[in-house]
Amino acid sequence: MSRFLFIVPPLTGHINPTIGVGAELLRRGHEVAWVGHPATVEALLPDQSHIFPALDDRLEADIQEARQRWLQLKGIAVLKFLWEEFLIPLAHAMIPGVQAAVKEYQPDVLIADQQALAGPVVAEDLGIPWVTSASTPAELIRPLKTMPKVEDWVLGQLHELSGSDIRFSEILVLVFTSPLLVGETFPPNYVFTGPILEHRPDRGDFPWDWLAEEKRKVLVSLGTLNGVAGHRFFGEVIDAVAEMPDVQIVMVAPPLEVPRNVLVRERVPQLALMKHMDAVISHGGHNTVCETLAHGLPLVVAPIRDDQPIIAQQVASVGAGIRLKYQRVRAGEIRGALADVLTNPEYAVNARRVQESFRLGGGASVAADHLEAVVA
Repeated sequence: MSRFLFIVPPLTGHINPTIGVGAELLRRGHEVAWVGHPATVEALLPDQSHIFPALDDRLEADIQEARQRWLQLKGIAVLKFLWEEFLIPLAHAMIPGVQAAVKEYQPDVLIADQQALAGPVVAEDLGIPWVTSASTPAELIRPLKTMPKVEDWVLGQLHELSGSDIRFSEILVLVFTSPLLVGETFPPNYVFTGPILEHRPDRGDFPWDWLAEEKRKVLVSLGTLNGVAGHRFFGEVIDAVAEMPDVQIVMVAPPLEVPRNVLVRERVPQLALMKHMDAVISHGGHNTVCETLAHGLPLVVAPIRDDQPIIAQQVASVGAGIRLKYQRVRAGEIRGALADVLTNPEYAVNARRVQESFRLGGGASVAADHLEAVVA
């Protein structure tokens, strides 16, 4: 049997795909461990998981504070801050912990999230095979190709860190989506597994009896990082659905004053809840979008920043939802888009088409097959 070590940043959406892959490897008799910020990782992984620390609480707090400042920026400043104040400092902060974990655990393969650049740096320095966990497909399509100077600047950041472009492994890139959404051709070492939802703990209670069978139900979420900053958007959604009494809304948000057909919770068991929903309103976070489409549900997507506009456009292009402008959208537009995805069957048909493409990807089983092949 082999040892596999996952390197993850302190970001929920980037940890989630590794959970199912790791659990499948464990089921096959392999040894599996994670490296990251212990408190963040422990909250998401199954009990008794093997975790090595690579960020202490102070460093993690500094990283998260930097990310909150990043959320306030616009334009090219967003990209500049992402690399100079988040990704590169995160890599430097994690390298000592990753080095210590590798030396103690002696993994056969290292699986690094594409934003946990410390993983490839350490793997190449120590001569260990490494694989990319592509938790978002945005960079796969070279989003900066129309801005060559900016793309060269990003490459320069990577070369200063490691001497090469280490975003994607030459051995294996696990991509947790479908080619149907990404819409391009990739080398054979890029394996599209679909989202990995198996084996994920779905913690959190929920008042299930609040859901009414005769009403259509919609989940509203801006993800773990944007919820606090989404006050205006949440308010527009509340105004939009106040005149839709046949619809129930479950809103993942801080406490708000809401009408009777809206339930606000700061945390929900999202995967379990998806089975009861008819549609989702989202910011376009990759995890939420893929979880929604994996349940065959249509979306209303209002992207905020980062990879979200790319993912939102993928949803719209495949006909599985409607894209709105987060900063400018008003209640009437939200109401119209939501009514459309709930009543026009084409959106649900296209969402189920993506759902089927995810199923064909093979999920955790296919990911584990390819990881085992790296060791063989």
